[in-house]
Amino acid sequence: MARKAEVERRTQETEVKVVLELDGSGRYEVRTGVGFFDHMLSLMAKHGLLDLKVEATGDIEVDFHHTVEDVGITLGEAFRRALGEGAGIRRFAWALLPMDEALAAMALDISGRPFLVFRADLKGKVGEFDAELVEVFFRAFATHAAVTLHANLLYGKNLHHCCEALFKGLGVLLKEATRLEPRMEGPPSTKGML
Repeated sequence: MARKAEVERRTQETEVKVVLELDGSGRYEVRTGVGFFDHMLSLMAKHGLLDLKVEATGDIEVDFHHTVEDVGITLGEAFRRALGEGAGIRRFAWALLPMDEALAAMALDISGRPFLVFRADLKGKVGEFDAELVEVFFRAFATHAAVTLHANLLYGKNLHHCCEALFKGLGVLLKEATRLEPRMEGPPSTKGML
């Protein structure tokens, strides 16, 4: 059975549609109206071997915040639905991700308990994109995916590279934590559920 979900979210500020397949090959179509954000989501999909389609329109003439946050919310919900009860998954993943001079250290627990630790000093802009919105996306995703996510930028100077290390890292974590473990029966928890 395919681990796939399609989720739509409509508010007075945005319209977002996400189609996500966990067992993909890294194919992506991303159109949010925010070029740098599209680039980051594409990197995440490619390195996470996720098949991802994102279509979003929003009030980007005001700010990119609503679009970025609502894509995070919608993608988190799609992830949770695609995962189902999580039977047989590895559940945990961690990664060190370099991008030139930047290095991100990240860890994920598909726990059913939403929590984000985000330690990255992302101040400034990459083109028109406020780098501080990376944390907004990560928080929205972690909350609605019901995962515990630690994202630490250990160091880096170039904001583009810093953001890229974090998004590639998230892709790798999602790929590894959702990988099926043939010896695991049912959800990977002594509770019997995530």
